[in-house]
Amino acid sequence: MPIAQNPLSVEVTLPRDDTALLTVQGYLDIDTATEFQHHLANQLHHGRRHFLLDLSAVPFMDSSGMNIILRVYQEVRELPGSVHIISPTPAVRRILDLTGVSITVPVSESVEEALERVDPPQEPATEGED
Repeated sequence: MPIAQNPLSVEVTLPRDDTALLTVQGYLDIDTATEFQHHLANQLHHGRRHFLLDLSAVPFMDSSGMNIILRVYQEVRELPGSVHIISPTPAVRRILDLTGVSITVPVSESVEEALERVDPPQEPATEGED
């Protein structure tokens, strides 16, 4: 069995019960997109509604990777949920910008920034309000 030339590593952590942080390392292309999709589908199956995709260690992404991101974005919008891309490398950011994906899927510089976008801080209720 041949070994993938550019293996993909996906680490999943749960900053909140309904939120999965997927830290992706390696090329996100036609050879690795199915593996990435399996990780996302598994988290959807376990009730996650918000997906934070850390792409800071992805030197290259082709249309296969973009299609998976857009597909999960479409699925979670109906839950309702969200997808956030975190710290894409310059090459990946350029692809996201050129294709318009960065207009549809929010791009954050940090996990903390993405988490704030998932649940914006609420104004504290003042006494006497109903």
